[in-house]
Amino acid sequence: MKHDLADPGTDSVPLTRQTLLSRLRDWQDQEGWQEFFDTYWRLIYNVARKAGLNEVQAQDVVQETFIYLSRRMPKFQYDRACGSFKSWLRVVTRSRISAYYRTEKADERFIREPFQNEAGDGTEAVEALPDPAEDALDTVWQHEWEENLLSTAFRRLRSKVSSQQLLIFRTAMLGDLPLSQVAKKLGVNVAQVYLTRHRVGKLFNAEVQRLRRETD
Repeated sequence: MKHDLADPGTDSVPLTRQTLLSRLRDWQDQEGWQEFFDTYWRLIYNVARKAGLNEVQAQDVVQETFIYLSRRMPKFQYDRACGSFKSWLRVVTRSRISAYYRTEKADERFIREPFQNEAGDGTEAVEALPDPAEDALDTVWQHEWEENLLSTAFRRLRSKVSSQQLLIFRTAMLGDLPLSQVAKKLGVNVAQVYLTRHRVGKLFNAEVQRLRRETD
């Protein structure tokens, strides 16, 4: 089925982070949880891998991060004034990685919740915590966040353009080939490559900017 290129100012707006976080308070909202998982699992996995964990350990961190989130979200109140969504998710991810290292040393696995308050009741306001000090893991997080943001923006284009337009855009933008060779490789004319690169590029940039506004 042919997809028409939509005007980035009038296309349907995906769930914002605030709306999605509100939906996650309902564990039965499978669509909301699936979108959240699809958007962020690879980010968490890649950060865990670059923090020194092997593949299986990193997968465990992803699983435990989402288990932790699923237990906390029913009572969760996200206040952007206390920090960005980006910083909030970084704190949660860092805590799961740190918990893994702590409990591995003790030959245990994720016994206590991170940031437990003095009362010991397990309640916390992760979103109210200050940003962690800059260190090597924060640098990794920043890089992986940017990669994940671009990947998410590209994934959202799939519902707005045809597969051919997406292939032309990706080949023209990510490859080192001149546009004339891109056209020859994909069996289209050069004018089509120029037009697709321009029009899909506008949609892509709009998605990137939208995600930045929602999360930074």
